Amino acid sequence: MLVPFLIMLREGIEAALIVGIVASYLKQTGRGAWMPAVWVGILLAVALSLFVGAGLQALSTEFPQRAQEFFEAVVGVIAAAVLLSMVFWMRKAARSIKSELHASIDSALAHSSGQASALIAMVFFAVAREGLESVFFLLAIFQQSTNNDALLGAFFGIILSIIIGYGIYAGGVRLNLRRFFYWTGIFILIVAAGILSGSLRHFHEAGIWNSLQTVVIDMSNILPIGSPLGTLLSGIFGYQDTPTLGEVIVYVVFLALSLFFFLRPASVPAPAASPRPFR
Repeated sequence: MLVPFLIMLREGIEAALIVGIVASYLKQTGRGAWMPAVWVGILLAVALSLFVGAGLQALSTEFPQRAQEFFEAVVGVIAAAVLLSMVFWMRKAARSIKSELHASIDSALAHSSGQASALIAMVFFAVAREGLESVFFLLAIFQQSTNNDALLGAFFGIILSIIIGYGIYAGGVRLNLRRFFYWTGIFILIVAAGILSGSLRHFHEAGIWNSLQTVVIDMSNILPIGSPLGTLLSGIFGYQDTPTLGEVIVYVVFLALSLFFFLRPASVPAPAASPRPFR
């Protein structure tokens, strides 16, 4: 429950920030009458995300066992890639997202016709990105969950993100977004490593991957994955009580590389050299 809660909280806050920046800019520039177009873009993005999620979930139930395992493995790989791109995209875009959205709004409303459609499309693509990211992550989590805790966690995360997003927009909530995205970014990379490692197990069960299957350590008698603590560790860190060599390699290599690039200081462009005066 904790993992989908935190992921959806972050995803929701990202989407709420985008909507908040758009709404604030329209209000500040005297173009608040265009807000209905913003809401249309948001609703279309939500509808697309729900449609894609429901379609993929329905499609997966029609597969035989091995095809089901392969589908879950592919969804896990996509989810890990999406989480990775989400973390690094926000790390890179955080400094310029406000100015880029302002420029996109000005561009959408600069024409004498088709302004509403352009604004709807701009908001739709901005919010749909967050929605589709959430779809693949939630599919990967739901396939590993045996109860409704993941669904409840995702729901509460979305609700809280809406409340926080509105609070930030209204000015009543102060949140250190830089620190929030930093720590949740580290957490998400750990989750992504577990999902990717689990995908390798699904590939093996689908008959696609059969190498490096030596069990590194057997913890099934000490901390079985079906125990309350084992279930918790599995949901957060991708814990397995009998991890294979391939799963350990994937987990460690992915986590080490992603954390290295995420934690290293961002490169700052060197200032342009001032021209030398003529003498």
